[in-house]
Amino acid sequence: MRDWLQQLGIKSVNPGVFCGQWRGGGPVRESFSPIDGSLIARVHEADADDYQAAVNRAREAYLEWRSVPAPQRGELVRRFGNALRAARSDLARLVTLESGKILTEAEGEVQEMIDICDFAVGLSRQLYGLTIASERPKHRLQEQWHPLGVVGVITAFNFPVAVWAWNSALAVVCGDAVVWKPASKTPLTALAVTRLAEQVCREMHVDPAIFTLITGSGATVGERIIADTRLPLISATGSCRMGHHIAETVHRRLGRTIMELGGNNAVLVTPGANLDLALRAIFFGAIGTAGQRCTSTRRVIVQESIQGVLTERLVHACKTVRIGNPLEPDTVMGPLIDGQAVEAMRQAIDALEGQGGKILFGGERLQGGKYPGGCYVTPCLASAQNDFPIVQEETFAPLLYLIPYRDFPEALTLNNAVRQGLTSAIFTNDMREAEEFLSGRGSDCGIANVNCGTSGAEIGGAFGGEKESGGGRESGSDAWKNYMRRQTNTINYSSDLPLAQGIHFGDHSP
Repeated sequence: MRDWLQQLGIKSVNPGVFCGQWRGGGPVRESFSPIDGSLIARVHEADADDYQAAVNRAREAYLEWRSVPAPQRGELVRRFGNALRAARSDLARLVTLESGKILTEAEGEVQEMIDICDFAVGLSRQLYGLTIASERPKHRLQEQWHPLGVVGVITAFNFPVAVWAWNSALAVVCGDAVVWKPASKTPLTALAVTRLAEQVCREMHVDPAIFTLITGSGATVGERIIADTRLPLISATGSCRMGHHIAETVHRRLGRTIMELGGNNAVLVTPGANLDLALRAIFFGAIGTAGQRCTSTRRVIVQESIQGVLTERLVHACKTVRIGNPLEPDTVMGPLIDGQAVEAMRQAIDALEGQGGKILFGGERLQGGKYPGGCYVTPCLASAQNDFPIVQEETFAPLLYLIPYRDFPEALTLNNAVRQGLTSAIFTNDMREAEEFLSGRGSDCGIANVNCGTSGAEIGGAFGGEKESGGGRESGSDAWKNYMRRQTNTINYSSDLPLAQGIHFGDHSP
């Protein structure tokens, strides 16, 4: 084992369940690196008994934690943020080793965890409600926000730790406990982060089961989490198909969901756009994390008069991208997560050509030489029509479609003419186009940007999308309210009992 992995608490074989103590009686999961296919470590996943014990312990921890003053809860998150700062370099290397994203992106992901901790610390002193004018004399209405309970968090491989932090930092300062099911493809990053959280909790004499971890398959852990009435809120990141199943299961038991699902994100490029700016944004949006972000740029909707120029520049950019080991500093694009992802990209390219699209560049698998054992591909640029069935789907790979438009109303129609509605962007120097894009008649996505790309979000703003992208909101703004229960109070400080809406019971009431 590498020394830096051992410093993170990762051994050759690891227990995969934490609920105040480490355990794991289920099958052994092997974690392989997409960089070269090598085995990193093994994890003992949860069995049914582990699951029940873990959720019970998380519930016990919540019942104590909810009574801790919110600023003290914020202090725990502040110290956790500092622990992340101290381990930032090693954590980033583990994220890269296990997920395949380039090191600079992995460092950015750990920084997101630190940033959301800072945000949550300030939030811990601002969990405020409203005072509302009452229609009755000598009465006051107010709203309070109370801890909700134990929150289930299901995360995906492409952001193996940041999305958990978005949820857990806010949930913990709101007085909740968290049960985390990480992606089966990236369990080691979850173990390392949970060990840091455990250490901080023990230093502060806090029950560390507020940060419960349960690794395991969808059948053993995932299905139990979404059906468990002890978990009033499920926050899940994944595919649209997964989201449909989770929604049906959780809402059937009248639970709550925050769902961050797939995206089919478009960049509109108008004739007056700064093409240098647009090119950089499209390029990063398409190949960042090897196209494996829910915010990745999938479609470029470009005015037909500049389509040729933009296509030529994008082809040149794709030809010059540095593909290779994501741990090396000069690498711009690393591997896909596994062979299944490579095959899904190949099938999407075949479908595109069968439906009338044209490959302009790329889409090949790279093997041998400096790519031994890894899942490396070249980014693929294609001309397409928006209504092609394959274009309507999200392919989780660096596959970018160029789609022409004639006039601006058509561009807006094309942007919205997909089932997903996560992120969107426009590149223009025309104020009227920009404002129309951001108006109620414009982009129907949860995120709409002007002169910056679809990929990359700051933690200060609420993150999430509309339509089949799930409708959930995480991270900044007032997303914290998802993790609390609202309570409306009426306080009567008179000696009378007037009723609302002017109702009178008469003089015969007791």
